[in-house]
Amino acid sequence: MRYFSTRSHEELFSFKEAVFKALAPNGGLFVPKKLPELSNDQLNMLQTASFSEIGATILSLFIDDIPRRELNQIVKKGISFQLPIKTVGNNRILELFHGPTLAFKDVAAQILSRIMEHYLKQNDKKILILTATSGDTGGAVAHGFSEKEHITAVILFPKDKVSILQREQLTHVGKNICPIEVAGTFDDCQKIVKQAFTDPDLEKHNLTSANSINIGRLIPQMIYYAYVWKELKKNNIPFVVPSGNMGNVTAGLYAKMIGIPIGKLVIACNTNDPVVTYYETGMYKKQTAHQTLSTAMDIGHPSNFERILDLLDNNHEKFKEMFQAVRIDDTETVKTIQDVYKKHNYLLDPHTAVAWAAADKLKLEMPVIISTADPIKFSQEIKNGTGMSFPDKSKPTFDGDMTVYPSKNTYSSVKQIILSFINQ
Repeated sequence: MRYFSTRSHEELFSFKEAVFKALAPNGGLFVPKKLPELSNDQLNMLQTASFSEIGATILSLFIDDIPRRELNQIVKKGISFQLPIKTVGNNRILELFHGPTLAFKDVAAQILSRIMEHYLKQNDKKILILTATSGDTGGAVAHGFSEKEHITAVILFPKDKVSILQREQLTHVGKNICPIEVAGTFDDCQKIVKQAFTDPDLEKHNLTSANSINIGRLIPQMIYYAYVWKELKKNNIPFVVPSGNMGNVTAGLYAKMIGIPIGKLVIACNTNDPVVTYYETGMYKKQTAHQTLSTAMDIGHPSNFERILDLLDNNHEKFKEMFQAVRIDDTETVKTIQDVYKKHNYLLDPHTAVAWAAADKLKLEMPVIISTADPIKFSQEIKNGTGMSFPDKSKPTFDGDMTVYPSKNTYSSVKQIILSFINQ
């Protein structure tokens, strides 16, 4: 299995190289040279497989230098929490938020950290992880890589644009984690990260990333699409995916393309909606992100859309065959949270509410909604938006002092903090 850049298909890389480089040398994202396909025997096996066996089967299609038995252990040790599928009204909800940071990013972060650890132990090598977050990725990376030997992780997050609990998770961290609060948007943070990957002063520290620009974060997310298909034992089920940086729905496309018989993928966006505009018009234009109730989706230029366009040859008709795309505003989000709680006694976080509203708008029959975060992470935001309050009985507490490094919205300011942190 070899990988190349979305911006040039000439130079080839191994999975290990792609994971540790994160971004291709020309600034593109790594993608498989050719997507593998599951055989009929493998699909039959998946129908009775455990989650770790499903994970090892899928990972082994993309990773050829880690033994299958080791991949099984990586998934088994990483995903020790439940992934329940609940029927609520006319929808099924896949709850991906039962991991250590109460968000779906835990699934991929726990697996990626163990993949990296496997490689690093072989070579006794140190790396510097640099990741931008709109909220959940940062907490998952901070937890997944905390106190990991040979790893320093720097996390950029936008000031005043993550939830209170997300900020707590980002700033109560291990000594090898450096949280930088940037006076800007997530898109600004992401732009700074991409610039860092072209800076020789940082590259020499074996720079890599752990957010969904890294192919090693993306591929593990395919596993739960296969898991849902196996559990529900039904083909062509539509999935509704709350979408920000588009990693989650890109993984769904990959799962579909390798042969998991799932249905159409619905991209559910808030009013940061360049992908919805592309779906409607065939024209893509990045936006300036603005803040909504579903903050983790406040992204005006999603990185992973480049992977989707590359895989579909920039063909708008192919895109419409695979996807539907819907925008949901904050008024619809608030009404959805209120209505679902009143009718079903089930509380949605704002991101899952966007997906639920999209499913309603399209009148889908028993879709699977990807639920990305425990509503407890947005208790204050839900209260502010809906007037509803609920007991914070499951709200985690944090030990130790808060660590945060405030930064101007400039590359030079962030770079100075990073260099000071790694040289201390």
